[in-house]
Amino acid sequence: MRRMWKKTGAFLCCFLSCAFLLTGCHGKKEQSAFALPEEFDLSQTYEITFWAKNDTNKTQTKIYEKAIEDFEALYPNITVNLRLYTDYGKIYNDVITNLATDTTPNVCITYPDHIATYLTGEGSVVPLDTLFSDEKYGLGGSEVRFDSPAQEEIIPQFLEECSFNGHYYAIPFMRSTEACYINKTYVEALGYTLPEVLTWDFIWEVSEAAMEKDAEENYVVNGQKVLIPFIYKSTDNMMIQMLKQKGAGYSTEDGEILIFNDTTKELLETIAEHAKTGAFSTFKISSYPANFLNAGQCLFAVDSTAGATWMGTNAPLSDISEDKFVEFETAVMPIPQFDPENPQMISQGPSVCIFNKEDSQEVLASWLFAQYLLTNEVQIAYAQTEGYVPVTAKAQESEEYQDYLARCGEDNETYYDVKIKASQLLLENTENTFVTPVFNGSTSLRDAAGQMIENVTKSVRRKQEVDDAYIEALYEDVTSLYHLDQIGGTAATGEKEELGELPGTAVALLAALVGAWVLILLYLVWGKVRGR
Repeated sequence: MRRMWKKTGAFLCCFLSCAFLLTGCHGKKEQSAFALPEEFDLSQTYEITFWAKNDTNKTQTKIYEKAIEDFEALYPNITVNLRLYTDYGKIYNDVITNLATDTTPNVCITYPDHIATYLTGEGSVVPLDTLFSDEKYGLGGSEVRFDSPAQEEIIPQFLEECSFNGHYYAIPFMRSTEACYINKTYVEALGYTLPEVLTWDFIWEVSEAAMEKDAEENYVVNGQKVLIPFIYKSTDNMMIQMLKQKGAGYSTEDGEILIFNDTTKELLETIAEHAKTGAFSTFKISSYPANFLNAGQCLFAVDSTAGATWMGTNAPLSDISEDKFVEFETAVMPIPQFDPENPQMISQGPSVCIFNKEDSQEVLASWLFAQYLLTNEVQIAYAQTEGYVPVTAKAQESEEYQDYLARCGEDNETYYDVKIKASQLLLENTENTFVTPVFNGSTSLRDAAGQMIENVTKSVRRKQEVDDAYIEALYEDVTSLYHLDQIGGTAATGEKEELGELPGTAVALLAALVGAWVLILLYLVWGKVRGR
């Protein structure tokens, strides 16, 4: 009897301990920090892979290739293999596929939203805090063989975009924002003057005015059969920026979804109203805004500043034939605002992350190459290919970059005026930029934001009514399509979610089990007393 008592008591104590642990925290797992070697072993050889995007721009490809060549000259024991992509989504998909087999690249150009998902693989992405501050091999380190910028020389707003959950998981590579490329000639032909700050009311009013046709069914403003006054390239950015300007909900830092609100409904109804008349469309529905703008078939084309070389009468890059170009004056302005006194625009652009490997020396080699992408040579050369801006003050303030900006309009290639004006737009508005919260599922939320605009635009073209019932059904559809109901409150930061207390039903079940064991214990005690 005594033996049974001891066993039962031990089991009960263990059970009770487990039960109380379960009712508290269950499931938190820390992302391991990277252990930096004391010295970089120059006697060993390292082969690292670099996945990058180049937008089919041959100049950008040459810049990557020259950066690799110059870096390998400084570090002959490191070989960098370049793999080019034309789409960030394809990089993202390939990384996700390779996470399971531990065949990720060493260095990868990507976005923080994507990194948040990469972090669901344990120890996949290297936290860079230790690497930033290391005296020898950190930013501006004493043992680095090139002119590396110090951490304080990286533009603070751009660096902060690479930080979430208290750690840096990337370094910024290039930055851009969105711009509105305007056919100023047509706007003025309609009797309007561009305001100092572009507003949504102005855009909608002019776009509707441009829909007037003559007796032969040609649009009066351009004399053509085709006209879409306002085309937006990235509808996810459109919705995100509209909500930010309105001070409405999008999401919280820990992943709570707030986008399905009354302001979103009002915005969608307004967009539907102008899509119904044909005054508004999107890239996914109609094609590249630049194609319509350059052919005189669009007045307002919103696209990234990184796409500036595709915009305007003298655009060095274009998908339309020369005979389709129409002469007009191109104005480059920040995106339309609801509150001109408090402009808000999104900050975007590629960042660089490093993936963990078994050999810490290989990771250090990867870090050295990633850091080389921040040198003036790479930053300035790449920024000159599009309307990007360098991410370091060191590059921005250099004589070479300032000379580049000063030569705006000197030719229609390197110094193409629309491209340089797009860069200056971001340089002048860095303080007005913002980024969205990063968490596991933030990419899906971004996609959902754009999908709602795409859906209402398609629906009104199909003569569907966008009313309260439609919006409610739309919210349900995109929630299901992008699994937003499975995101709520999950912070994808490289840690497993800390779920907190168990649900009431689980607590009740555990309490019942504990109660049953207490009764068993009492029965054993009663049996022992009775036996005596």
